[in-house]
Amino acid sequence: MNIAVVGSGYVGLVSGTCFAEMGNHVTCVDIDPLKIEKLNKGIIPIFEPGLEAMVLKNVQKQNLEFTTNLSEAIANAKVVFIAVGTPMGDDGSADLQYVLAVAKSIGETMTKELVVVDKSTVPIGTADKVKATIQKQLDKRGLAINFHVVSNPEFLKEGAAIDDFMKPDRVVIGADSDYAFEVMKQLYSPFFRTHERFITMDIRSAEMTKYAANAMLATKISFMNEIANICERVGADANQVRIGIGSDKRIGYSFIYPGAGYGGSCFPKDVKALKKIAEEHGYKANLITSVENVNDAQKLVIAQKIVNRFGEDLSGLTFALWGLAFKPGTDDMREAPAIYVVKELVKRGAKIKAYDPKAIEEAQEFYLKGVDGITYYESKYEVLKDADALILLTEWKEFRSPDFDEIKQQLKSAIVFDGRNQYNAFNLESKGFEYVQIGK
Repeated sequence: MNIAVVGSGYVGLVSGTCFAEMGNHVTCVDIDPLKIEKLNKGIIPIFEPGLEAMVLKNVQKQNLEFTTNLSEAIANAKVVFIAVGTPMGDDGSADLQYVLAVAKSIGETMTKELVVVDKSTVPIGTADKVKATIQKQLDKRGLAINFHVVSNPEFLKEGAAIDDFMKPDRVVIGADSDYAFEVMKQLYSPFFRTHERFITMDIRSAEMTKYAANAMLATKISFMNEIANICERVGADANQVRIGIGSDKRIGYSFIYPGAGYGGSCFPKDVKALKKIAEEHGYKANLITSVENVNDAQKLVIAQKIVNRFGEDLSGLTFALWGLAFKPGTDDMREAPAIYVVKELVKRGAKIKAYDPKAIEEAQEFYLKGVDGITYYESKYEVLKDADALILLTEWKEFRSPDFDEIKQQLKSAIVFDGRNQYNAFNLESKGFEYVQIGK
């Protein structure tokens, strides 16, 4: 099948590459000529395990190409995916200007029947706006061309996106025509063996499903962090509580690890957007608001523990930091706890020596740009030298089982602040460490 994917960011590039892997011909479109130039040279703009090799392979096989020309891309396409950004506005709502700009361009250039798919995370009712925008342009051109608008939300985890796409636990399709359902079923059929994973529904329900899924997962995280904060005050161990409740199949172990809060591009943005959607329809989403409030406070818990230990004035102190990305397996730092912790400590006079396997460039150029008092290193052990304590904020694999003797030798004081409870099982106290974690 010939497919066009408009938007070559995280969702668009992963989706287009995986469709190409299954033998489709995919043209990825982007308005940024520099990004397209780099992609055509094999330079991938994001870090995602397995993505670069898959892109290069499918470009070589001529299943995947990149262009800035939308009309060329959709000339032979049967399906067009809209996978552009929906950044958060000042009021928390999703900004649809890029989605609707693509819809306008499709209406201005399409010459035959198309299935137009909203892959971006969009508010409920966006498909109606996309449909109206395309139709308006067709009317201006005096053309009567059939087209179908579909909602197909993505459920990709950064760091595991390729595996999630190639082996989906579900594919959600919202449409209002049998033709659209059939085309999407053909497109996705190579990705699953059982039809139970192909879930069809009306368009607005599909749009809502994405927000509901992310809000549910965010709720589990904030709930467990709230429990962890209570555990600290009553003398319980949140890690033991997690094991006790996770064994209940109705709850499960996923997303109930105490930590420094959730970040990234999806949960913070989608929770805010869902709260805004509810407000616009006259409903106050108290639970969703609480999820957000708990998470905002949780990002500063580790910083507060450091202040409790060393005092409000951190002048003259240096902290080694392991982990800048909001989660392992990505260089994404959007809403990462590290941003908040670093700024809070530096504000109090501390110096930071930071290491992350992938996110150093992101920190330097964007998220911590201009922050004085932070130095970046290429080795996790190099940052430890003469630091007063180690802070862990991202649970990368290379941090899971480090050389604790080396850590102890390099640090001025054997103190570890564990924002992910990574070392709970290592009994660091018996190794002579002062071990500070969340929920205990």
